[in-house]
Amino acid sequence: MRYSKSILTLALAATTFWSCTKDFEAINTDPNAIPENGMDYNLLFSSAQVYHAGTDYNVWRNGLIYCATMVQHLASTQSYWNGDKYTYDAAYNAAHWDRDYPNAVKDITMVLSKFKNDPAKANAYHIARIMRVAIFQKMTDLYGDIPYSEAGLGYLDGVGYPKYDTQEAIYHDLYKELDEAASALDANAANTLSTADLIYGGNVDKWKKFAYSFMVRLGLRLSKVDPQTGSQWVNRALEGGVFTGNDDNAMMQHQLNTTDAANAYGKVLVYQDANASRVSEAFINQLKGTNDPRLIYIATVAEAPQLAYGNANYDLGDTTASKQLGMPNGYDELGAETDISKAPNWPGSLNNYSIVNRYTYARLDAPSFLLTHAETQLLLAEAANRGWIGGDAKTYYDEGVKAAILQMNQLGASPAITESQATAYLTANPFDANQALEQINTQYWIATFMDEYEAWTNYRRSGYPILKEVNYFNNVTNGKVPRRFTYPTSEASINTANYNEAVSRYRNGDRMTSRMWWDVE
Repeated sequence: MRYSKSILTLALAATTFWSCTKDFEAINTDPNAIPENGMDYNLLFSSAQVYHAGTDYNVWRNGLIYCATMVQHLASTQSYWNGDKYTYDAAYNAAHWDRDYPNAVKDITMVLSKFKNDPAKANAYHIARIMRVAIFQKMTDLYGDIPYSEAGLGYLDGVGYPKYDTQEAIYHDLYKELDEAASALDANAANTLSTADLIYGGNVDKWKKFAYSFMVRLGLRLSKVDPQTGSQWVNRALEGGVFTGNDDNAMMQHQLNTTDAANAYGKVLVYQDANASRVSEAFINQLKGTNDPRLIYIATVAEAPQLAYGNANYDLGDTTASKQLGMPNGYDELGAETDISKAPNWPGSLNNYSIVNRYTYARLDAPSFLLTHAETQLLLAEAANRGWIGGDAKTYYDEGVKAAILQMNQLGASPAITESQATAYLTANPFDANQALEQINTQYWIATFMDEYEAWTNYRRSGYPILKEVNYFNNVTNGKVPRRFTYPTSEASINTANYNEAVSRYRNGDRMTSRMWWDVE
């Protein structure tokens, strides 16, 4: 579903005017910055979706520099790509928080306050509740305990210094919100969002499926900490009705330009930081080792990665599968033993390593996948393997892998990938019940390429795929993949009491090694 340039542009203009502050005190207490009269709250809903899908500011710092390299989808020799070597940058850690609290969180909070008591906006209100769940799920899974119940309420209720809710409390409320909102949606009621809903156009049936599929994601998050509750919510999701095919995928469509309406991953990888990263050796080896038909749509080898804005004649590279070469993580260009030229099988030039494919994932107008049928089926395969639900884990697995492969067509794969290719891949790489958890979550890792927040989060939950961790000098995790992002340093001085209380709940304090509630050892 594609929406006009005017909708995205107006949404971004609305949120720029509305949400221009950063710190919580300013965000929550400046009524002069929030014009009550004349605001189109439908556009404010659109802006919340745009920011949730990601802009280059936080996608660059949290999504690519950190998550994509920590989970070894990408690798980098650049010192500021901290995730590759588990080093620390306070501003990059805080980027998602700094971008989404004054934008996505604030916008969706105002939308909910406006729609809540308007019977004509009932469906819009419940869709906004579901959207709010998605926004906060990402935030809490990146940071742990966060402002939730009081977040964004400064203008509405005068809460200038919101408390940090525990992640456990947040999760229980997220389940409740999904269930209540999905149950309340009425296909016979008015669709007042229409094109302002940049994901489903206000389609109630699609949002119901989204809510229950999202419930599966949140249910599996509890596999280590509270499997009984996780199982209950996964079963509730199946009762409610989850995605049934790729046509249900939640996607944010983007525009072929370099504004915040563009695909943020493509904007960074092709225009803003094209020479900084390559596809990771771990990822390429996984795809090549199984003759994965997705490889040629994921990676390319290009002699001239760096592009200028507006340059349509850039080097798209060579996508031939046999020519793809992944770069190992944990190297630099400092002339020491960690210099990339000392890496095994050094190809002689960084440009001989694969980069992200410009035909698909790195296009400016490539869609952002927010939640997919493939992900849901793979998680249901795990739930079945764990005995949480009925059904055959292999059946769910096969459907999930097939859907993930065919999903490439929604990215513009050319030539289009076929069902026979997906079937052949499954025949050559069959489900093995003895290796179920590793297989399922390795496929999830592949399926969430360029949804790097989710890829990192599921890795922390599941422990898969098995990665060769990096023990680079000056790393802050003792050579272990980080477990969370740290809070903005400004929180210690602005929201001091609430920040200190939250930090005291972590065994190791506000560190990248501190584990959040569902991430028990």
